[in-house]
Parts: sequence; structure tokens; C-alpha cells
Amino acid sequence: MSQLNQNAQAILLLTTHFGKKKPAEYKPLTPTEWGRFARWMRDQSVVPGELLGSDRQNLLRGYQDEKISMERIENLISRGATLALSMEKWSRAGLWVITRSDSAYPMKLKDRLGHNSPPVLFGSGDKTLLNVIAIAAVGSSNVTDDDINFSRSVGAKVATSGFTLVSGGARGVDESSMLGALEADGTAIGILADSLLKKTTSRAFRSHIQRKNLVLISPFSPEAGFNVGNAMARNKYIYCLSETAVVVHSGRTGGTWSGAKENLKQKWVPLWIKKTNDPDSGNNNLVSLGGHWLPDNILNSDLDFLFEIAHGSQNDQLTMFDSD
Repeated sequence: MSQLNQNAQAILLLTTHFGKKKPAEYKPLTPTEWGRFARWMRDQSVVPGELLGSDRQNLLRGYQDEKISMERIENLISRGATLALSMEKWSRAGLWVITRSDSAYPMKLKDRLGHNSPPVLFGSGDKTLLNVIAIAAVGSSNVTDDDINFSRSVGAKVATSGFTLVSGGARGVDESSMLGALEADGTAIGILADSLLKKTTSRAFRSHIQRKNLVLISPFSPEAGFNVGNAMARNKYIYCLSETAVVVHSGRTGGTWSGAKENLKQKWVPLWIKKTNDPDSGNNNLVSLGGHWLPDNILNSDLDFLFEIAHGSQNDQLTMFDSD
């Protein structure tokens, strides 16, 4: 990890967990809290790096927020030694960090989420992949072999069509679609909710990272373990880094379901749903909420149609492919 400038250091200290939380340590600012705090600093012509100096109290004079106390800010900023140790560890594993002010930060996240976009992204691999045209493939972890095979085939199809595959890196549909794209000599983005440090060095992904075909990123600490809240929060970033999305299989609860519903509500990207005979799946429900059925011949079709219809009616989509 290259040497961080003072602005990046301050943002990391205020927004990131480092290892296990200590009893006296305050919770880092959430993306929403950071966005609120950052707007106030901007309005006062204060840049984050200035908070590392001894004049913090004067710089933040007049700041009031019921959730972001001066005591909390002081506690988080004081973790400089812990940050230095963590940076050294992450650097040895080949990780990098970018903030919203860096040119490599994906514009799609800022455009779609604004001040709610993650203040920091940790990653490994080719950063330029974060700003290319991508197709998301998402789905449940516990799925049939047919869905696993379909996911790999979709990943390969995305790759051979010249697009980048973006998914969540979890077992099941996510990992299978990513590996399908990579095995077809394509590129992929994995947005992880946990264990970035571990997965970066895993056998499944390491060679692809070295070949610059894969970038793994996370808005959470590289050493974060699994957390349901983080997994749910991560889903929006998958959609917001893509131009269109395919749901292979969804339940009626859980991460895939909530992420797909949020995308439909926010109207980030078109949502295409694979047909299924599973009576317990939520695929039918997602179509009734505004998703579009994926044509049966998707693996033999030009994928450009996936980008064309943002939020047309379901009937329009069915008519469009009646003759296929």
C-alpha cells in the first residue's frame, strides 16, 4: 500500500475498524455519518487532513451532531499507531486503499449514491476495472447444480461479449459467475462484505489478480469477519458498479432478495430474472415488482439488449422475445 496522504489517513481513522474493537473505542462513522460530517467540513473550508494536527478543537468549533460527538472524533483520530500497523500488514498482502477524493474511485458509486457512497474502498488488483462497463450477476449461496452451471455460463458469456462481470464473491451464484468470466479470459470485479485480506491471497483468486483480470474490493476493513449488516449493505454497491444486472436465483428473504428490491426501488440499473421451477424462490415476485424475465436463449444472444430497457413494463419485455 503506497504512503497515504494526510486526508486519506484522517478518513481512514474516522471511518474504519482496525482489528478487534477495544472496549473504550468508539464506533467508526458510517457512510451516512461521514457524508454529513464531510459536508459540514467542506462548508467550513476544512479538509480532513487538518484534523490530524493539534488545532482540531478550533477547526471544529461550532460543529454539532447528536451522533458525532467531539469525544468520538478525538477517540477515532487517536488510533494513528493502530492504523500504521494495519497499513503495514495490508501492504504486505498487496492491498491498496482509495478514498472518494481519489481519481481511481469509481464514478458510478459517487453518481448513484452521492454522499452515501463509501468514503473508503480497500482492494487488490487492477483499479481501472472499477470504471468499465459491467454486468452484475447475483444470487443465493445455496442453489442447485443447474444454477451453479448457469452462473458460470453467464460469467463466460459476459466475458466473451467484452464486458466485465461484477458480483459479490460469496459462494454459490456470485463466485461461480466470477470464475466463469475469469476462466473465459475475461475480467471481473468482486465486492466483498468480509475477509478481503484472506480472499486476496486465496488460491481461487490470486493468479487472476496477478494477471490483472480481477479486482477485489470492500468498503469494510480487510480483516472484517462476516456480518449480516455488512453483507446487506454491500449489495447496493454491486448494482451501482454495474450497468445492468441478472438475478439467477433469489429467495423471498435474505441478501439477494433485499438487494434486488432496493435496486428496483432506487432504479439504479435494469434487473433481469432467470426463470425457475423452484416454488420457494422469489424470482416470480421480483418480476411482479418490476424486474424482467431473462430470455431462455440468453447464452446464445447478443447481450446489448440487457442495457436497453431500464424500467419498461414486464409485458413489453415478454412481447419483445416472444419469437425467440
